[in-house]
Amino acid sequence: MRYELYYWGEIPGRGEYVRLALEEAGADYVDVVRKEGAAPLMRILRDEKLEHPPFAPPILKAGKQIIAQTANILMFLGARHGLAPAAEAGRLWTHQLQLTFSDFLVEVHDTHHPIASGLYYEDQKPEAHRRAVEFRKVRLPKYLGYFERVLENNSRGSRHLVGGKLTYADLSLFQTVAGLNYAFPKTMKRAAKKYPLVMGAHERVAARPRISAYRKSDRWIDFNEMGIFRHYPELDG
Repeated sequence: MRYELYYWGEIPGRGEYVRLALEEAGADYVDVVRKEGAAPLMRILRDEKLEHPPFAPPILKAGKQIIAQTANILMFLGARHGLAPAAEAGRLWTHQLQLTFSDFLVEVHDTHHPIASGLYYEDQKPEAHRRAVEFRKVRLPKYLGYFERVLENNSRGSRHLVGGKLTYADLSLFQTVAGLNYAFPKTMKRAAKKYPLVMGAHERVAARPRISAYRKSDRWIDFNEMGIFRHYPELDG
């Protein structure tokens, strides 16, 4: 099956979490907006005949199925491509971790857009600065500390978040840390000493052959100031 991924073509964003799973799985897929522009995506979003219409991208089309929401797409791909445990308990645990990453991304986004997504960053700089201080001092340590504990407590003693094999949760941890390294380099340099297991997990995913090759290809989208992870030096204490 050839998958069709619908996500904005110029930013990594939430779509990158899906791209990483597709790349690691060696799946056949087309990044539709990057190839054809935004028109096909808008047609899906505006199609009033769809029984289960998606609210927003990322959207994955698999045959006749149209699946939206990052965590939902990854749960689907994980079961089909060996990126999640076979047992129900393991699949639910992996999904739970992914939902925690989704919560984390909202907090990252709100460091530069704490008032409204429809306003420019320049329109909410004072509020963004206050939000970023709270994020750096309280929220970021809370999330990274949690994932450090999950890695430490893995009952199999592996270097993965779930069980003894790589799952899409590990790929999502990689992307989250990579984004934080871009957005908050000073903060993350200090954090690296506190969360060695998280940083080690990030480095191991980066070194995986398919992920390494993907990051060197023209399919990879660099972080930039249009996505979730944005580098504004004044927000990085």
